[in-house]
Amino acid sequence: MAAPVDLELKKAFSELQVKMIDTQQKVKIADLQIDQLGRVQKHNKLTQAEISTLPNNTRLYEGVGRMFILQSKEEINNLLLDKRKTADNKIKELEVKNESYDCNYSFINPG
Repeated sequence: MAAPVDLELKKAFSELQVKMIDTQQKVKIADLQIDQLGRVQKHNKLTQAEISTLPNNTRLYEGVGRMFILQSKEEINNLLLDKRKTADNKIKELEVKNESYDCNYSFINPG
């Protein structure tokens, strides 16, 4: 009688271990993505700071593929702001996902 219960418990435990490993991997991936987006934000912030010191009549070019397009200082600033906002939104989404993964993980592994 005890053998079938032990097999069921063993199966459930192994499934929980697989879920835990999967959740840990997802958390690591989300953390790496958050770090990458943070570097993108920092790069955009530094670029914006450097551009702000340039005179208004300075020619600025945006890299597009293998070519460069002449853009105004204002357009470049708007582009950088859009990239920062997009990165902010993605970071918030990833943090929310990370919290849900943490909740799942704490449910699987209390302690």
